[in-house]
Amino acid sequence: MKIKYNTEEYIIEKPTKVEDLMKKEIESSKYKVIGCIFNNEYQNLSYEIQKDGRLELIDTFSKEGMKIYARTLVYIMSKAFEKLYPKEKMTVEYRLGNAMFCTCDNLEITSKFIQNMTQEIQKIIDQNLPIEEVIMTRKEAEEFYKKTKTSKGRLQFDLQENKEIKLYYCEKFFNYSYGMIANKTGVVERFEISKYCDGFLIRYPSSKMPNKMQKFKATKKLSWAFEEYERIHKILNMNVVYRLNNAIKENRMKDVIMLAEALHEKKIANIADDISKHKDAKIILIAGPSSSGKTTFAQRLGIQLRLNGLKPVTISVDNYFVERQDNPRDENGEYDFECIEAIDLKLFNEHLVKLLNGKEVEMPRFDFHMGTKKYEGKKLKLEKDNILIIEGIHCLNDKLTSQISRKEKYKVYISALTVLNMDRYNPISTTDTRLIRRIVRDYQFRGYSAKHTLSTWHKVTDGEEKNIYPYQEGADKIFNTSLIYEINALKSTVKPLLEAITPEEKEYAEAKRLLNILKYFEPIPKEQIPNNSLIKEFLGGGDFKY
Repeated sequence: MKIKYNTEEYIIEKPTKVEDLMKKEIESSKYKVIGCIFNNEYQNLSYEIQKDGRLELIDTFSKEGMKIYARTLVYIMSKAFEKLYPKEKMTVEYRLGNAMFCTCDNLEITSKFIQNMTQEIQKIIDQNLPIEEVIMTRKEAEEFYKKTKTSKGRLQFDLQENKEIKLYYCEKFFNYSYGMIANKTGVVERFEISKYCDGFLIRYPSSKMPNKMQKFKATKKLSWAFEEYERIHKILNMNVVYRLNNAIKENRMKDVIMLAEALHEKKIANIADDISKHKDAKIILIAGPSSSGKTTFAQRLGIQLRLNGLKPVTISVDNYFVERQDNPRDENGEYDFECIEAIDLKLFNEHLVKLLNGKEVEMPRFDFHMGTKKYEGKKLKLEKDNILIIEGIHCLNDKLTSQISRKEKYKVYISALTVLNMDRYNPISTTDTRLIRRIVRDYQFRGYSAKHTLSTWHKVTDGEEKNIYPYQEGADKIFNTSLIYEINALKSTVKPLLEAITPEEKEYAEAKRLLNILKYFEPIPKEQIPNNSLIKEFLGGGDFKY
């Protein structure tokens, strides 16, 4: 068998594990090698190669590598917890930066708890125990679930099309992860546990600095936004996928959808009321990562502001790009449209100052094909009851509006902060939710394939980490645009788009990973979704213009 790795070619005469074939490369790697991609599929290092193919190693200096690291750490943590507190229950609620926020049902999080957990997790890591993948038939799984009375990995069994049920075993401990984990506990070299709110954080390094634990930066406003939605969904008894699926099967989704949409409307109305109380506020600045639903949010906020006697006027930052020849370039020599220097900051601020002083301004329109601003006679002058709404990736960065005083600005950060979990140990990634949204929107409105969206997603997330996340805590309000039913609603559209990616294409690994998550969601017909729903920004057919 011929195995291609970078520019080298290996010849093997019998089935061989990746960790054995690549032993030298793994041991000499600057960063911990934690998995691999073989023929465009994610595999752990125990994977046995039995055919020709192309191999790529995944280390912790990559985003995917750090995801595997985090999932493996959660597995180890769950093993430690169940050994120390076998009668108690723990839930991994959601991710906060490079950390997971966890709660315990009937345990007080004390310094002794933190110490016990830290020591037990470290012990498991130091032993470098093997994590084995065990596959059961449906009959074997049925007996297993009857005997153990556990819900771990149960979604696999509930899905009738699954002929095999997979669990990860380590020293008689079992659990399941809806994404690949490492094959040994020793790959996790760094972690930290600390008390946080009514639970605790388990932290891990970032992919940018995988060999060092960075100082934790509290995100109190973001935590509050997560916690608020988490609390509401628990009250509704709708915080895990199987309960959501049951609501669909029992024809109760109309109520779930109405409650989810009512929550959005209530929060938007509250933000509009708060803006009205800030009498000096003249500009509303809205920022958030890709596919957060900024456009729909801005329009729905505008409706609520009008009810409060304000007349919103929208300005697009996209019309203020610098001339193409002046646009900065990235390290690869390509135009960097994401950096704030790509905006004509001088002109933008001049126009804002004039508008706020009651003067008339001729608004530019940026011609992206020609790479230049054009003036076509469109004039704008603000009246006393007008308020400006500006949305864009840099809106929370004061450099964008440097000539405007802070008291005249009202900042809103929005993102799809997913609080729905697969089960107690498997939260659904907020980034995955936004990626699914973007694949659908790119196809519906921009004519892009899922392959194209997946191939450029890393650039999008890199820009968010640089231009958006550092400023989120400076917002006056945070709005969570997630809808508990949205993956169900998006499934029918996104599934065939992902299935169109073939095993020969590099993006197949990510497509297959997303499909593995999607298969556990019961679909919802588009017709059940209200036309003013934020999710219509991606599905189409809504009341707002995009």
